[in-house]
Parts: sequence; C-alpha cells; structure tokens
Amino acid sequence: MTHLFGPWRFVGPVEQENHPMTQPVYTIRRGPAGGIGPKDLWDRAEVAQIDHFHPASVSQHPKTECRVLYNQEGFRYSFQVRDRWVRAQALNYQDQVCLDSCVEFFVQAAGAPGYFNFEVNCIGTLLLSYIEDPHRTPTGFVKATPVRAQDAARITIEPSITQRPFLPERTEPLTWQVDVGVPFELLRSYVPDFQIPRSGTEWRGNFFKCGDETSHPHWASWAPIGEELNFHVPRYFGKLVFE
Repeated sequence: MTHLFGPWRFVGPVEQENHPMTQPVYTIRRGPAGGIGPKDLWDRAEVAQIDHFHPASVSQHPKTECRVLYNQEGFRYSFQVRDRWVRAQALNYQDQVCLDSCVEFFVQAAGAPGYFNFEVNCIGTLLLSYIEDPHRTPTGFVKATPVRAQDAARITIEPSITQRPFLPERTEPLTWQVDVGVPFELLRSYVPDFQIPRSGTEWRGNFFKCGDETSHPHWASWAPIGEELNFHVPRYFGKLVFE
C-alpha cells in the first residue's frame, strides 16, 4: 500500500450554522510528497490540544494532542495521549471502539452534506461512517452510511501499542500514539462533488478523546461541545484551514 507522504513508520443534512461561541481554528499544514522521518514530519504540524473535558469526566483528564498534515494524495493525522487506566477490547472493524481508550477525528469537507467520524482505539481498531443526519435513532443515526470494509482497507493505521487486546485494563501511566493516513479518493467515494483541498480551503471538524467503559470514563474535545454529552453535533465543529 502506498503511504501518504511516503513510507515512514509509526478512525435530514448535517446542520451547518455556527454556534455563538467562538469557534477554534486549526491550520492543516502541507506535508512532504516523499518519505521523511516521523519526528521531522510532525514538527511541521500545528498542535491541537484536546482539553475541553465534559463535566462527566470526573477523575481522569488525559493530556491529548493531535497533529494533521496533507498533500495531494490525502491527509494524515497523529494523536498522542498521556493516559492511564487504558482499555483495549475492540478488535474488529466497526466494533464500538469508543468503549475503549479511544481517539476520534470528525471531519466535514467543504460543501459536503455530511461528515466522517474516524474513531480509533489505542490498538488501531477503526469505526467509520459517513453521517448526513446525526440525530439519534434506536439503532444509530437518522442517516449514516457505514464505510465499506474494502474502502476502509485503504486507510493506514499505525498504533504504538501492539498488544491485541489486553485484559484487564492497564492501570499504570501509559503514553500511546496512533497515526492514521486517509486518501482523498476514499472521501470522494462518499461525498458528491468532492474537491481536493487547496491552500485556503476550509473544512470543519473536531478532535476527541474518550474512554466510555474504562474504570475512569472521560470525554474531551478540541472544540467545546456544550452541555450535552454528545460528540455528534456538527454546529460545534471548529474550522480546519488548509495552508
């Protein structure tokens, strides 16, 4: 598989109106077209701090950062988490990874009627759909299209934790990282009239950290999500601006 940025190591229509609170802005910087060492690569990227914790997060506030880069082929993002009480039980594509120690990147391309929810647990298991109406139903959302497994196979996921799975949870302090590479052609398969972003293009999105069924559950975001504990509220998304 061709890696984005070359071979180097290491988830009714959506509401468009902005919330009255100030929306954060993240600049997605351009990455290299060829191979480059991971330290030099991520030094280029702006850092998003996932530090807005919902009040239900009583006893655990892991420090979480995300970095994103892009080139003509796609975008790549990297989460780093200073964690504790780490859980990893979901093993299969589309398992409920949010129950584990999990990071999430929701992203809505310019002009798209919906957004993608890239949800990845600490061992690299992915859940992914294209969601056009996130209002809840007993089985999920009013309008959501699960991304086909053959399409998701084009995504590169490289976790720093390779033990799969582990029980019980790891209670000691643990720093972990997961890097994800997404080709633009994947988005084009689900978004009508998708356009590859150029300098100045604005997308919308949010970054999250959660651990719903860890012994110390917590929920954090880059852009604040309001009082309700619900990540799927696009009006709270921040701006993602391509350099």
